[in-house]
Amino acid sequence: MIGIVCEYNPFHNGHAYHISRSRQEIGDDEGVVCVMSGDFVQRGEPAVYSKFARAEAACRGGADLVIELPLPWSIASAEGFARGAVGLLGKLGVKQLAFGSETGDTGELETLAAALLHPDTQHDIRDLLSRSPNLSYAAARQMVMEQQVGESGKRLSQANNILGVEYCKAIYDLHLDMQPHAIRREGNEHDGEGKEGFRSASEIRRMLLYGNGIREEVPREALEVYENERRLGREIRDRNSLESAILSRLRMFDEAYYNRLPDAGEGLGSRLYQAVRREASYDAILAAARTKRYPLSRIRRMCLAACLGIEAERSEGIPPYARVLAANEKGRAILRERSGKGDIPLLTKAAAVRELGAECEKLFTLNANAHDFYVLGYPSVEERKPGGDWRIGPKILEEQGTPRVRRFDLQESRSVV
Repeated sequence: MIGIVCEYNPFHNGHAYHISRSRQEIGDDEGVVCVMSGDFVQRGEPAVYSKFARAEAACRGGADLVIELPLPWSIASAEGFARGAVGLLGKLGVKQLAFGSETGDTGELETLAAALLHPDTQHDIRDLLSRSPNLSYAAARQMVMEQQVGESGKRLSQANNILGVEYCKAIYDLHLDMQPHAIRREGNEHDGEGKEGFRSASEIRRMLLYGNGIREEVPREALEVYENERRLGREIRDRNSLESAILSRLRMFDEAYYNRLPDAGEGLGSRLYQAVRREASYDAILAAARTKRYPLSRIRRMCLAACLGIEAERSEGIPPYARVLAANEKGRAILRERSGKGDIPLLTKAAAVRELGAECEKLFTLNANAHDFYVLGYPSVEERKPGGDWRIGPKILEEQGTPRVRRFDLQESRSVV
């Protein structure tokens, strides 16, 4: 099986190309399993469409099975995000990991990963940070790696290479029987138009924000999903749709709570608390808390963690279950093959989480509450009803491509409408 870590915010032509190219280069026809972020993504923002819609679009566009990456890992640092997602793929029996990168050179990224895991490297990074208060961790890491491995260290200035290195680190650190495959991104930059004419997800989100059509940028099957979500009033083009909800939550907590958030060390928790107490808007809070050392994405993730009740250490380890969001016929076959093997529980029915123990139920409830928070940004008031995570089952695509909401019974190897 081929595994892919993704956000698909939203799924577009470049993503469909990546899946197709991964199949061609790796030559594995057992299926493509995607571990996808939920309603909130690693940039510290709400996704344009819900996890349910994005998973359906992915399955229509080439994926066979989409599993949810639970919230604490979805909005973690690149390291925590990669470790949770790759670990989950490993538990699902995935042997081949495909990911996009600017370099496309798997060996180069593996070399960087191995070097970063060495204790001496981490010591050098910490030492450089202690001597340079205004230097960010990312900048210090790149400087140290350039000293150690030369020109290859400059690869850590590019977003997808950084994630690729973190995926490789996770494979090594978790001792997984998994082979990484860097698929060269067909574009020169993270944003904008690539060499093959693919718009990035960031560019497509901007197009949506300004009311521009995206018909040429996404597969027809995915576009049908997005247009249906728009008709129903289930679309968040602008994260400011949630500003009032975010501000109301942020103002509820004391300073001690902020200091228990992920990445709140070195006084950043207190700094964010003071910004919340002073500023009138979300953007002003972000600007006031930001420093040269701490990037805006880190502050946004902390704000979401505060709003959604995620404290430090919550994203350590690997998610304890695999929740199915969408699958086609091949994906269902993968589920049947993995069922009962004991590596990780497969969750296809929300209520069944109560049978998996307190840890799993607590995590699922956290994700369910986050979805209830997410839908407050919908234009349609009717679609803001709570409890969606407990009601909505996986989207199962029949062979002819018609999606249906179904309960999937693993033990009987059949779906129940």
